[in-house]
Amino acid sequence: MEVARTIAETRRALEPRRSGGVGLVPTMGALHDGHLSLLSAARAENDTVVMSLFVNPAQFNERGDLASYPRDERRDLRLAEEAGVDLVFAPSAEEMYPPGFQTWVDVVELGSILEGAFRPGHFRGVATVCLKLFEIVRPDRAYFGQKDAQQVEVIRRLIADLALEVELRVCPTVRDADGLALSSRNARLSPEERERALALPRALATRDRESALRLLAESEGVEVDYVEVADFQPPVLAGAVRVGGTRLIDNVVLDER
Repeated sequence: MEVARTIAETRRALEPRRSGGVGLVPTMGALHDGHLSLLSAARAENDTVVMSLFVNPAQFNERGDLASYPRDERRDLRLAEEAGVDLVFAPSAEEMYPPGFQTWVDVVELGSILEGAFRPGHFRGVATVCLKLFEIVRPDRAYFGQKDAQQVEVIRRLIADLALEVELRVCPTVRDADGLALSSRNARLSPEERERALALPRALATRDRESALRLLAESEGVEVDYVEVADFQPPVLAGAVRVGGTRLIDNVVLDER
């Protein structure tokens, strides 16, 4: 497995591999089984698998959240190699956003609802970094998890609107045995907070907004940001809650159209 720190190194490493399919799995590290499922799918469908490892500061609207985001590059690289990744692109923030950087991509309507309403600028950061990764890696396929349903929809719109030559591959949400959707932020939950957090997947499992809101209202220590039906592809019942100092999102698919 190769590790590239610069855009130029990444392009050089990929140039001789262009004749075969290239799959990209964008990550911010802190890998868990959800990420590994994406890497597995990419490994099965491509000759070359690229994983980006970059905590993107542009998609954080709270400095504290960025500072506390879990980082363990050595572990992430080990897991990536075990998963069969061929190349890891692990740039610095300065490599991705050099001095004077001022060009942004904003998926205006999709980026302003749900998560976008609570995290202004978040999806501008997501869309910009993903477009830049697509231009650097030039993958045939890019892999994202259904757990971040709105992010998937933003990337789908980005690809369609800008006529990008990349296939979006969406993999199912991976959950722990207790039903909690895997997330790097789960590590912040105390055992008591984790038990409270289970109210979110249990509420969404009703597949009914009013029932979900009622169950969450009855759950101690759970602050609801939203529960909404989103007309994505496919439609989902999506929710976001705060448990202690941790904010969690989740969704369930309503219609496999």
